[in-house]
Amino acid sequence: MTEPLLSVRDLQVHFPVLPQGGLFRKARTLRAVDGVSFDLQPGETLGVVGESGCGKSTLARGILGLVPPAGGSVRLKGEELVGLSRREMRDRRRLMQMIFQDPLASLDPRMTVGQIIAEPLQTFEPRLGREARRQKVQEMMERVGLLPNQINRYPHEFSGGQCQRIGIARALIVRPEMIICDEPVSALDVSIQAQVVNLLMDLQREFGVALIFIAHDLSVVEHISHRVMVMYLGRVAELSDSDTLYQHPRHPYTRALIDAVPIPDPAIERAKREVSLRGDLPSPLDPPSGCAFRTRCPKAHPRCADEVPILRELEPGRWVACHTPD
Repeated sequence: MTEPLLSVRDLQVHFPVLPQGGLFRKARTLRAVDGVSFDLQPGETLGVVGESGCGKSTLARGILGLVPPAGGSVRLKGEELVGLSRREMRDRRRLMQMIFQDPLASLDPRMTVGQIIAEPLQTFEPRLGREARRQKVQEMMERVGLLPNQINRYPHEFSGGQCQRIGIARALIVRPEMIICDEPVSALDVSIQAQVVNLLMDLQREFGVALIFIAHDLSVVEHISHRVMVMYLGRVAELSDSDTLYQHPRHPYTRALIDAVPIPDPAIERAKREVSLRGDLPSPLDPPSGCAFRTRCPKAHPRCADEVPILRELEPGRWVACHTPD
């Protein structure tokens, strides 16, 4: 196996939460990401799934250094990123870019499309001439499905899917080696989602870029990902290649998420067994003892309340954090 492009070990992102009602009450710690480890290979797509509040987006920001990690290691091409200054991190940002969830809100409404896409070039290639920069922008616009003559238009003149294409063009313009996609299609219509996902897959094959694709829709993640990492309350519940995970999930939470995915055939949908996932996600400020999933797990037993399950490799490439995996 080749050297991983990105290596994350025991990453932790914590936030102090000040209590309400009382000056001298001690601040509590919200463990948004609590010991996440994984590798990302060059040109690979790693899907990250879980309910809202599981720490997926915080994990992305911790990797990029947008929020300071409380502990752990993030290595990009063998270089440690945790502890670098803002100036040092800026020099590494060319290698890793991000596509955001809300396509319109992530674009500056005062800037034209050309200015938005060209902004990374002005940062990382300041010696590039104006005409050469404009040509690069128009070539990238055409590559993501936008018309080059739209270069002087503003974001509000575009649809949501077109705005996301602008965001993709901005992320790719400096030829990064890794892009983190933070729920990039969740705000789009289903038909537009498929177009954007297929575009990302085409661009990945063309440019060889690695993707971390964050989503809560497991059907989308299955379509685009080589491997899938399931998160629950800041921890990894299961990590496996996509086909194996969807066909034979080992963690009860993974099974519940897959069972909850609707099937377009009404007969099959009616024949499905009852979804085993009940109740709401516990508060990350006050998680259950032991296994955080035990309060919603149909297989919970006394050991689950006493011991935090360790993420262990049950078979080559299959990692599960459960005392009694299926």
